[in-house]
Amino acid sequence: MSTTQSAKENTSATSSSPAAPRTETVAIGTLTEPKAGFVRKLLRAQAFQIFLVLLVIVLIFGALAPTTFAQWSNFRLVLQNASILAILAVGMTFVSGVVSAMTMRAIGGDGWGVATIGILVSIASGILWGLFNGFLIAKGKIPPLIVTLGTLGITLGLAQILTGGVDIREVPLVLTTSIGYGNVFGTIPMLSVIALVVVVIGAIALRYTRFGLYTLAVGSSEIAARRVGVKVDAQLIRVYVVSGALAGLAGILSLSQFSTTAIAGQSQTNLNVIAGVVIGGTSLFGGVGTILGSVVGLFIPAVLQNGFVITGVQPFWQQVAVGAVLITAVYVDQVRRSAALRSGSQGLWRKFLSGGRQG
Repeated sequence: MSTTQSAKENTSATSSSPAAPRTETVAIGTLTEPKAGFVRKLLRAQAFQIFLVLLVIVLIFGALAPTTFAQWSNFRLVLQNASILAILAVGMTFVSGVVSAMTMRAIGGDGWGVATIGILVSIASGILWGLFNGFLIAKGKIPPLIVTLGTLGITLGLAQILTGGVDIREVPLVLTTSIGYGNVFGTIPMLSVIALVVVVIGAIALRYTRFGLYTLAVGSSEIAARRVGVKVDAQLIRVYVVSGALAGLAGILSLSQFSTTAIAGQSQTNLNVIAGVVIGGTSLFGGVGTILGSVVGLFIPAVLQNGFVITGVQPFWQQVAVGAVLITAVYVDQVRRSAALRSGSQGLWRKFLSGGRQG
């Protein structure tokens, strides 16, 4: 489990300066825990706690609709939807899918040649939007929330302009049959296999690479990261480029599953992704988060959406439930952060300065 701490950093230039050193307090993430037994660590892990909440939700819907919800065919559908959420970094996804669909329609055909071009165009489009976001945030110093909300509106508008408000339905058949509804080992969705590969790569990158360590460092405190030599602006841009690439991938996967751009049907995807990641333990204050926790958290909005439909509850209640869970998750994160600041434990920056790897 990750916690946060405060650390004082000396900002005086040299000891010969006549002025007394000025200190500044910054919030710093830490990714280490006191030594404890396996069971105790497991019970304290937020990902495990969220998994228990998810299990309770599944059991409730299973009891309410045992003949429809508690079936492998339905769980498979939930798994497919959660797989796209697991890859998704919404802001750029819609326009990526639209540009890809328009490209494949212009070329024509149902084979892998056309599909491959569409996949590359979607990912490239996501990368460009990620680069645009990263530049505005890192160089323009515009708050990330404003930038991502702004580009979300821009991309949704552009998607509607490019399509004239009409969803594109000309999708190569091979995408739908092989990826959208393809299976591995008989019944495991291909979408989920792709998502698993992305998740594993992401988890390794976050935990064992310098890129992951720098990302956590910048999230904890940009000021402190700069002082230990991290090129913060470049790191921010790289992070948003990766996010954009994954958004492009999610866009083409969504196109494969639904065989249409389905722009209007994605109105709640943004909230679901944010809620799932925050519920899974990623701190809105930065510097704390795990890939496993995010994946577990993403299943909660996916299961709620599916369960409400099956049990006949109005779909609008899903928005209420996800919003309420999101607020609760942020509150819990804030309480944990305050407790960690009071504890004064150390972790990430000691690891960083020692040249180790952390995730």
